Amino acid sequence: MRKISHTEMLDLKRWNTPTLANGWEQITSHPNNAPVFNCEPLTDFMPQMGPMVGRAVTFTIEPSNPAHCEANPNAWAEYREYIAGIEGPKIVVVQDLDKPNQNCSCWGEVNSNIHKALGVLGVIVDGCVRDIDEMANAGFKAMAERLCVTHGYATPISWGTPVEVFGTKVEPGQLIHADKHGFFAVPPEDEDKLLEASVFMDRNETATLIPAARDIAGLTKREILDQINAGAAAFNERAAAEYGGKGEF
Repeated sequence: MRKISHTEMLDLKRWNTPTLANGWEQITSHPNNAPVFNCEPLTDFMPQMGPMVGRAVTFTIEPSNPAHCEANPNAWAEYREYIAGIEGPKIVVVQDLDKPNQNCSCWGEVNSNIHKALGVLGVIVDGCVRDIDEMANAGFKAMAERLCVTHGYATPISWGTPVEVFGTKVEPGQLIHADKHGFFAVPPEDEDKLLEASVFMDRNETATLIPAARDIAGLTKREILDQINAGAAAFNERAAAEYGGKGEF
């Protein structure tokens, strides 16, 4: 399985996450509703930054438990060595073991600047973040369940292992595309063809259904429905001809 290049990641960044989901449906052997997208609600606290695309680097926290700080007082330094040793672009994906009672965070002004310096684009954490204005000023994207005030005893417990966030399993090194709609953990076997399929399906929409729904001046309701149905048929035919599957309309 070929991993895509940084250049291809930048191309993927030009599209929103739902557009990639549309393309992915045409090339994957997984069901369309496979748990490769966040299965639970999350908030993008920096939607103005647009999508982020990178490789997952993972760790777990349990901010309610001070025993982790005592067990490994050098955890942050060791974790930073792990982060620094991985090629970017990177997205940190963090599982909060306090779920469903998350109320503390290690994500704020300081950690966002540190991670930005180590080549990280942003964080997806199924817990909390704070200092979101300062994080935005650092150019660091934050996607989380909610905001909080304090950091509690947030320290890395384990890193470089599979995590589950927002009901979705993420492997270290997995390609992640994320924006205000949610995140997409791309199955490795689908990574190579994702960009091409996504661009094709977006252009398929703009060549068939969207003009059918917009070019309606002077048409009756019956004519509008007939035009949309013809557009849907053309959309499905183009998808079938290119990928052998079915369109959604």
